[in-house]
Amino acid sequence: MDEKKIARINELYHRSKAEGLTEAEKKEQADLRREYIETIRMNLRGQLNNVDVREADGSITNLGEKYGSKGQ
Repeated sequence: MDEKKIARINELYHRSKAEGLTEAEKKEQADLRREYIETIRMNLRGQLNNVDVREADGSITNLGEKYGSKGQ
């Protein structure tokens, strides 16, 4: 998600508090928020898929290989 979309999310938020939004703006705000949340989730999944955990027996388990296919 680019900076222009994030700025638009913030702009719509401030307008909603100050004067209210039209129905079209409310829909745009909901769509932008949904896109933002999905982007955050994808980034988090990408980071977690690259995490290695050292087990008690000394072996190393990659969480992406172990759990990566779940929830996708």
